[in-house]
Amino acid sequence: MLHDLLPLSTNEFIAGIEAVAPRFDSATYPQRNLPADDWTLLTKAGVLLPTLPKEFGGRDSHIEMCRVVETLSEWNLPLGMYVTIVSAVALRPIVLWAGEEARQEVLPHYAGGDPMIAGFASTEPGCGSAMSAMTTTFEEVTGGYRIRGRKHWQAFSLSAQWWLVSAKNDDHGRREYGYFIVKRSEGFRTLQTYEPLGLKIIDYGLNEIDAVIPRHRRIAADGGSLRPMAEMLMASRSMMAAMGTGFLRRVSREAHAYAARRRIGPAPQSAIRFVQYRLAAIDASYAICAALNHHLQTDLDMKGAMLGAFPAVHAIKTVATERMLSAAHHYQQLVGGEGYRSGSPTNISAQAFLDARVYTIFDGTNDLLSQQLTEWCLARTAGRPLSRFLAEWPPTASAVRACRLDLGFLDQPLRQEHLVLAGRAIAYLFTAGQVMRWTAETGADPVRSRAAVEFLKADIACVQTEFGLLAAGVIRPVDGLDNGPGDMAADAGGAPAAAPSAAGVLFSRSVPVSTEA
Repeated sequence: MLHDLLPLSTNEFIAGIEAVAPRFDSATYPQRNLPADDWTLLTKAGVLLPTLPKEFGGRDSHIEMCRVVETLSEWNLPLGMYVTIVSAVALRPIVLWAGEEARQEVLPHYAGGDPMIAGFASTEPGCGSAMSAMTTTFEEVTGGYRIRGRKHWQAFSLSAQWWLVSAKNDDHGRREYGYFIVKRSEGFRTLQTYEPLGLKIIDYGLNEIDAVIPRHRRIAADGGSLRPMAEMLMASRSMMAAMGTGFLRRVSREAHAYAARRRIGPAPQSAIRFVQYRLAAIDASYAICAALNHHLQTDLDMKGAMLGAFPAVHAIKTVATERMLSAAHHYQQLVGGEGYRSGSPTNISAQAFLDARVYTIFDGTNDLLSQQLTEWCLARTAGRPLSRFLAEWPPTASAVRACRLDLGFLDQPLRQEHLVLAGRAIAYLFTAGQVMRWTAETGADPVRSRAAVEFLKADIACVQTEFGLLAAGVIRPVDGLDNGPGDMAADAGGAPAAAPSAAGVLFSRSVPVSTEA
């Protein structure tokens, strides 16, 4: 049956996904782990085919990976995340970097036959974003590797048959990181299940690994740093734009419809001016995600290495997820008490807010990614003030000019708290430029686009205000800690950074520090 999907055009293929997606409407679909039969339905519709190479029965399409997730997220945001994790997080590294023997062993399971699930096991108890502090280890044994440790908050903790597992080895006086393909039956078991507040269709838990795997199932990746892990997360972070576009298309549509039909005295709720403001904010968030999704589809490519898109991906992830949460909050406020009701017959705002709230944490917290975005830029200033770099750097220069922004507040010694805030401003600048580009290239409504840019300018002004709060001393020094520049800079968390900038700021080891701009 899946072979019938291969000759279809992209639009014909996506039409098949659109035909299946309403079955998972979050207004009516049960809040429970996705049943195996429903995963079978989705895989038969071809949701994994764009990820797979053609020689393994796939469609091998970056654009279709994006459009599948956007389509599903409009009906059920967690389902968009579900497919993203299997395709962009777990299978993509196997497609790109596993050896041929491992690819032949694993990938055919996802092009047809048994509808298997794949997950990525990285986060550990006591080790969230600080992956250098992971305790899962690997060692060479006869014929392969033994992997031992504990992981948690893995999507599909109970259900995935195959895992991509990160581990480290300190045996030879030099730390080495490794990434391994592990079959559940080889020694991956779930000790405890977790109950998330949202994303109920995805199962989470605490997992123990004690597995011996063959040598060919180690992924080819640089073991000297955590940058390969950062690269492996690039695709899923960028896919937040696709998820946000589908999700916010529906939130915008339903918020407008609700406000139009709800009566407040003799007039509809939509006649209230602050209600109109909330609706405009939701529409702006949708336009912002649509612009970022346009960049994702036209400038990025999940079918190849993405580390070169480091700053764009960090901006996409942080801004798209903020906008998803902000719009969900506006929607819930419009609905009022009914918006706090699970399973309300009039709206989906309660579930939309619950599902959206975790996105600013997933795949690296937005605070961490914002800090890393600033570090990336500082590594390329070549002695220029940061504001001048941003005025000259192509991804932000157009927004600085068009919005006539004074970014001089960024030109000061940047402590760790400043690095986080500055990263937000940089992400908003990048996004404003993408909104303008999206409008020019697609003919998007200029009025809505202009409003989106104004909201982003307000976000930048808020960052400037927060710089002022810091200057006013709202943070008090902690006794015994050095709160100087770079004191909290870390790799994918916690460990001392590898290289200082000219200004003395320590950069995260997962941040590319090439001087290329």
